[in-house]
Amino acid sequence: MDAEIELKLFFQLEQQEALIQLLDNLPHSEPQWCRNLTNAYFETPDLQLRRWDMGLRVRGCDGALEQTIKTAGSVIGGIHSRPEFNVDIDQNFPILSLFPEKIWPDKSIISSVQSKLTCLFHTDFTRRTWHIYVDNSLIEVALDVGQIAVDVAGEQRVEPICELEFELMAGEAQALIKLGRQVAQSLPVRLGKASKAQRGYRLAAQASPLSLEVLEFITLKPEQDLKQTLIDLLSTGLERWQLLEAMILESDSALDKQLPTLCYRLRACIRLLRCTLAQFELLSAELTSKFDCIEAHLEFVESSLSCVEILKERSLLISKLPQSKTLTELVSMQLLLLSIPQRVGKMLDDLCYGGLQLSLVELLFAFKSGQQTLDSESSLQAFADKMQEASWLRIVNLMPSEMDLSSTDYQDFARALDESVFVGVAYGGLYSAKSRDLFRLPWQDLVLGIRTLAAYRKLAELSQENGIDISPWLTNKEDSLLFAMEHSRRTALKNEPYWR
Repeated sequence: MDAEIELKLFFQLEQQEALIQLLDNLPHSEPQWCRNLTNAYFETPDLQLRRWDMGLRVRGCDGALEQTIKTAGSVIGGIHSRPEFNVDIDQNFPILSLFPEKIWPDKSIISSVQSKLTCLFHTDFTRRTWHIYVDNSLIEVALDVGQIAVDVAGEQRVEPICELEFELMAGEAQALIKLGRQVAQSLPVRLGKASKAQRGYRLAAQASPLSLEVLEFITLKPEQDLKQTLIDLLSTGLERWQLLEAMILESDSALDKQLPTLCYRLRACIRLLRCTLAQFELLSAELTSKFDCIEAHLEFVESSLSCVEILKERSLLISKLPQSKTLTELVSMQLLLLSIPQRVGKMLDDLCYGGLQLSLVELLFAFKSGQQTLDSESSLQAFADKMQEASWLRIVNLMPSEMDLSSTDYQDFARALDESVFVGVAYGGLYSAKSRDLFRLPWQDLVLGIRTLAAYRKLAELSQENGIDISPWLTNKEDSLLFAMEHSRRTALKNEPYWR
């Protein structure tokens, strides 16, 4: 048995030659070989191997065949660790009995699984490899370019493979991150979460669609220390980031109304990571610059959300207006002109994107390995109370109950309110759900109200630009909403915070 410890990065095909040149010229780099690999992945109709968290393939290379089974492993901040078993064979179909008996779950009937195996999909690619020494560690780097292919009801589905894998041959796992950062400083790459097998299952429609409905509370244990808390917050944030990125890239239409919401959630996830680093006093100037860079790429989020707010539920927001059809067409065109897929692509091509991901992975593993520690002796509960209180006081100071807020005021305070919600997401799981949720509800309503106010502002802009007079209607709607929001805000400010 081998246990792979690897870092996977994704890149764009047009970067292939630049990557080869970079890897050839890195210090202590030894180019190895370039081969064509064919891989057939096998499964039962009821996805038994998948349910055991196993992946089975037969790989062909230079006329030789090898069957491999990968068992349950882990992915932490982009570092993959998964036990695997390899056996040389002389046929294209796997023989399960050749693997050690100990890998199978108790009472499993392997002969029954064997009889049901079929080829589900193929991953065929060209692999070019290097051996690179980083300090006292040896890393094998593999650059894979090819495709995943599956036949579904006579229709062939294809997805490209452009992956860079860093596998630890000897030494420390942090060497993987150090080498990954070297690459990310020169060429646009990003963390790769999904394996070729996982992508193949999805392409074959044999895996659940990617989903992340809400920015859920992060699971923390009251007895854990602050170091473990930081590790949990960073690893959860990075995992959600990669998942949301994959969901965004699967939305290939500029008019996909889920795309703005996914980009909003991506930005929220990245802001949560930034907020976490600030709380633990780890937000350096270099990291701040990278966060700011990504924020600039996502500046379209508010405008796109306003468009979606107007268009959702068959334009319910404007359905009673005589100009409803014209306004709907204008808003749809506005959403199209935002060119969200192109903007996302530009963000992924920026060195700051993958650079930030790898910087966070490096920080995560520095704490996991004990190379970096926290000075604070505070308990998690005391720290959470302190963070909640500081966030709350900032909101109280920004929008005191005796102050009347305008639509512009609410727009200006939107980010501060967002960040306060993120503090609750990080630590809210430590408190009573009933008192926590009752306290948060009016503030969540205010966040939704701010989004609707932004939609009214977008309608005002578009109607003025196109000579459509809906100003009396807009004024009435905005005034009514502001009245309700002001009532909610003042009520919310009177509520006793759940952390006290």
